Amino acid sequence: MTRMWQWNRPATVREVLEDLRTEREIAYTTVMTVMDKLHQKGWLRREQRGRAYVYEAVGSREAYTAQLMADAWSTTDNRATALVHFFGMMSPEERDALRAALKVVAPEGADSGAEPEPR
Repeated sequence: MTRMWQWNRPATVREVLEDLRTEREIAYTTVMTVMDKLHQKGWLRREQRGRAYVYEAVGSREAYTAQLMADAWSTTDNRATALVHFFGMMSPEERDALRAALKVVAPEGADSGAEPEPR
């Protein structure tokens, strides 16, 4: 998946194989089997072009990471405490990046979704 996310374009088994072989020896059938399993699990879509399948990532690495975080967060009964622990593990740079992301999602002055107080 790393290659597919990095490339952000459709690729054949042969292309992935050639790239992987720059790092280690690996069989065509191994790469084909893994890509087919990723297709079956819904991680890759594929389209037949000529005699070969062309594969493409269904979602981004960032979307996958966000889903992992949401899945982990949903397992706790105390989300606020889990967040405090999570933030405590972050570097100052990561906390700054989080603050910037929060401003994109919920700019200051935007409606928070809370009910207005009665007058």
